Amino acid sequence: MEVDVVERVPHTLVPGDHPYMTGPFAPNYEEVNATELEVIGEVPRRLKGVYLRNTQNPVHQPLGTYHPFDGDGMIHSLHFDEGRCEYRNRFVRTQAFQEEQEAGHALYAGLIDKPTLAQRPGWGARGGLRDSAATDVIVHAGSALATFYQCGEPYRLDARTLATRGISSWGEKVLPDGGISAHPKVDPNTGDLLFFNYSKNPPFMHYGEVDRHDQLVHYVPVPLPGPRLPHDMAFTENFAILNDFPLHWDEAALTQNRHKLVYREQQPSRFAIVPRRHAPQTGIRWFEASPTYVLHWLNAWEEGDEIVLHGYHQLTPMPPKGYDNSGNTLGPDRYGPTLYEWRFNLKTGRTTERRLDDRLLEFGMINVRHWGRPYRYSYNMIAKPGAFLFDGILRYDWTTGASQEYRFGEGRYGSESPMAPCFDASAEDDGYVVSFVTDMNTNRSECVVLDASDLAKGPVARIILPHRISSGTHACWADFTEFAPTPSTHRERT
Repeated sequence: MEVDVVERVPHTLVPGDHPYMTGPFAPNYEEVNATELEVIGEVPRRLKGVYLRNTQNPVHQPLGTYHPFDGDGMIHSLHFDEGRCEYRNRFVRTQAFQEEQEAGHALYAGLIDKPTLAQRPGWGARGGLRDSAATDVIVHAGSALATFYQCGEPYRLDARTLATRGISSWGEKVLPDGGISAHPKVDPNTGDLLFFNYSKNPPFMHYGEVDRHDQLVHYVPVPLPGPRLPHDMAFTENFAILNDFPLHWDEAALTQNRHKLVYREQQPSRFAIVPRRHAPQTGIRWFEASPTYVLHWLNAWEEGDEIVLHGYHQLTPMPPKGYDNSGNTLGPDRYGPTLYEWRFNLKTGRTTERRLDDRLLEFGMINVRHWGRPYRYSYNMIAKPGAFLFDGILRYDWTTGASQEYRFGEGRYGSESPMAPCFDASAEDDGYVVSFVTDMNTNRSECVVLDASDLAKGPVARIILPHRISSGTHACWADFTEFAPTPSTHRERT
């Protein structure tokens, strides 16, 4: 293995025993390039692209109480080409990251803290928070896009080198409404980026589209009754699907500038069916369903008069005793997410729903070539009981209900695991599932490559990484064809 240490980022974190700053969550401060990686097995030559993963890496001692979503964004990448691999990792050089590096200490409040603790205004739906771009990462318009779940600016990175390019120019147009939330989607058929944002100011939510040249081409309000906390979205060929769930900030507490979660179980879940820019602009239609909360969607598509939506319906969105504000209630076994289907009939206005499976699953991925279209397979993460860590991957066939799984092993924890179709794929599951795995037994990390059609037979390749990487949230796969040069529309940070 050949390793080049590009930079060691200065930090002020005080050693301690915080569960989300130690063990599998211990941060990385070295940025490296690594080639000639050790491989156990054989890297498939039909796999050509890059696996990108975003992680939270706290750099400075927090002003108050640290929450695992407060860390600075760091992107890890593994390039696959002709059976060879190359690894890189880089911090996302957001404005907040640069300001705190210059100051030599934290300037912004954490999720648990009062916004008044922040020494500067901050970003997003709540205010006072660091826009860390640490939640999600996708590839659009030829480059990677890192985003923050409480809304912020759209940070671009070179998908090959991970160098922070700056902010897409359209970011300034949407920043007054919160910016852009994590979990934008890219339509594989048009190249359009579909996104939403939310805030504490009317109309409380917007929906937008950015074309494949990184130009904002559609932006409309999606009025809500008050401030809400949407986390993800879905889309079909002609519609975007947004939501208004009964888990949100307490209205009375907001008048005192306090951010307290409340679950109004007497309120239904509501779904907004929003026409996309190329579809007839017939207005937003709302559908009601059983009360719940959904963090992540799998897919949606149109079927006759109906829109079909798959995601993770939560059995217990609010703990019986409320949140303990330490991050210990983050484990999926606490809120009970299960595979679920909603059907919205555009002709009758009726909603039907059903549970697809009773097992607790989350952070699922599909073959993204099927986003917005009918699909068959999802690759869902299995959570370690009582922890915000993943024990394995379960492949689910929603047509038959059949499943198979792969477990990482005792003391080994994976990351969100995208399905990477082969460049010449002939079937939906003709490809591989990739996941970064942190092995606490050996204090190292690796990438496992699994046959997407047969997870149970185990890895076809294990690629040893140059260092142990921190546990994080979201990841993606992008084919090399998505890296085509596009006109530069990024505003560089100064």
